[in-house]
Amino acid sequence: MSLTDYITGVQHIGIPAKDLDETIAFYEKLGFEKAGYFPNGDNHCAFMRLGNLTIETYDGEISETREEGSISHISINTTDIEKAFDEAHKLGLNVIDSEIQAIPSFWDNGIRFFNILGPNNEKLEFCQIL
Repeated sequence: MSLTDYITGVQHIGIPAKDLDETIAFYEKLGFEKAGYFPNGDNHCAFMRLGNLTIETYDGEISETREEGSISHISINTTDIEKAFDEAHKLGLNVIDSEIQAIPSFWDNGIRFFNILGPNNEKLEFCQIL
């Protein structure tokens, strides 16, 4: 098997928000709809969707040194997170999570995910919606 056997494409792009309400309103003006809104610890996370493009935007992760156009991560839709995690290790990818992570409050039954770093220090998240 190969890692591509467990992925189907981009799931979402993560963009931190200076002001979550302002960010939601901006994307709604562009025609996006709020597909999900979830608590994330002390903060909140909104999934904005237009066609097959989903943006995850969230508060609580902005630094003063934020550069213009910051993108936190690109999430890859994953059909079997355990097998994808194993394959990522077999391929020698730079897996930055020691184990598969979980957020039970996202979507109906939660998500499971892990992250890798690409050659330019970009973060790729492999994510399975449960």
